[in-house]
Amino acid sequence: MSAFDTLIPDAQDFCRRLAADNTAEFYKAHKEDYLSRLKRPAELLLDSLAPRIAEVTGGTVTTKLFRINRDLRFAKGQPPYKDYLHMLWYSPADGPAPMGWFFGIETDRVRVGAGYMGFDGPALTRWREVMAGPEGAGIAAGIETQLAAGAEMRDAALKRVPSPYPQDHPQAAFLKRKGMGLFRTMPAPAADLPGALLAEYAGLWPAFATLTRAMSR
Repeated sequence: MSAFDTLIPDAQDFCRRLAADNTAEFYKAHKEDYLSRLKRPAELLLDSLAPRIAEVTGGTVTTKLFRINRDLRFAKGQPPYKDYLHMLWYSPADGPAPMGWFFGIETDRVRVGAGYMGFDGPALTRWREVMAGPEGAGIAAGIETQLAAGAEMRDAALKRVPSPYPQDHPQAAFLKRKGMGLFRTMPAPAADLPGALLAEYAGLWPAFATLTRAMSR
């Protein structure tokens, strides 16, 4: 049996129980469950897939496992713990903005995604230059193909196209964005979780390959 074969059911079981009793008392009583059944296998998955994702993108990789503790300074009124397990590989990790490869286990679904979770400063300026330039139409077409195949993306951050671009620009819908990520719900694989994730990421990569190269210039 692979070290990852039980990660999804174990994580969903823990997250459902946590959602039903999201208290410090519950977490302290079951902390070893979280460490042994969720955190350690997730860290192993991050390390295991990093070199293989680097092969797909041709870039450097860094990893991130999101903490289970919620920062209550910025989430007032929320429960103290997150009832999901989320992680990211960043690759290429250099350049004006790192590209993220997302994997999330939630109480009732498993999610994968890829893209730029947010643009700031020079990266936002570069994103707009790329989408308004000659490569923008091809990048937009690749993203639209993914959306037509069932991918989803978050709503645009802006209501209007930012200056100096005209409101009727052909890529207006993308110029209003401050991030560009695609997400989809995937069936939980019975075996070979790393292989299933790599297949999902390989399918998403064509929508971002041109954008990634353009962002790094």
